[in-house]
Amino acid sequence: MHIFVTAERSKNLMFLFSTIIILVSFSFAQTIAPEVYQNLEYRYIGPPGNRTSAVVSIPGDPLTYYVGGSSGGVWRTEDGGRNWEPLFDDQQAQSIGALAIAPSDPHVIWAGTGEAFIRSNVSIGNGVYKSTDGGKTWKHMGLEKTGRIGRVAIDPRDPDIVFVAAVGHGYGPQKERGVFRTTDGGKTWKHVLFVDENTGCFEIAMNMDNPRILFAGMWPVVIRTWGRESGGPNGGVWRSTDGGSTWERLEKGLPKPPLGKVGLAIAPTNPDVVYA
Repeated sequence: MHIFVTAERSKNLMFLFSTIIILVSFSFAQTIAPEVYQNLEYRYIGPPGNRTSAVVSIPGDPLTYYVGGSSGGVWRTEDGGRNWEPLFDDQQAQSIGALAIAPSDPHVIWAGTGEAFIRSNVSIGNGVYKSTDGGKTWKHMGLEKTGRIGRVAIDPRDPDIVFVAAVGHGYGPQKERGVFRTTDGGKTWKHVLFVDENTGCFEIAMNMDNPRILFAGMWPVVIRTWGRESGGPNGGVWRSTDGGSTWERLEKGLPKPPLGKVGLAIAPTNPDVVYA
């Protein structure tokens, strides 16, 4: 049985990232007493000149982080934020919506372009990119018309199985919204979840114990000259139990439509607990 806890998700990614970096830098070699946190002061550590839209790290390595900027590409630090190296300057798209590292191979990194936190000053992307050498080089892997990518989810056992949450460019109806899946490392893609031309996918959550179970947060959104329209009858949470081949809409315990942007998280200690 899956338990849902509904909550409004509004995160300041830069604040969160700064907090994580500082905490892990202090706790690298020892356990920190609780009173230390009371005196902890937050500080800006970079990377310079951009709003952070995505952050990922390598499990077991508290000093290495990859950061995606809303219009500044991908950056990496290997010393807890003291120094930053740009990794994406040679690519056509610089707006990053999502980053993901393959759990089975930390050298495999995916970048979804086009920031999904829609506001007045955001750029669209041109699909997804893949690195197999820890970010040194990148290859464009398609999905050029997806516009904005909110999440990339990689199978923990097979790095060739990847799911992409496509919000769409948002400026009008389009078919390139929803969930896309590749089973061959990005050579080919299948559009496995499509609701309608005005509803994209903002979030994908994968059960890491059983990666055939996935949840998708669908977001009806349209950007118009006079403003943005968020929410609609097809917004909400969808679930797949067969690796994304088929999906069902979940309604019990969730608010009734119209629904807007949906974020998702699966409790790492109990995958039956899902937050939306």
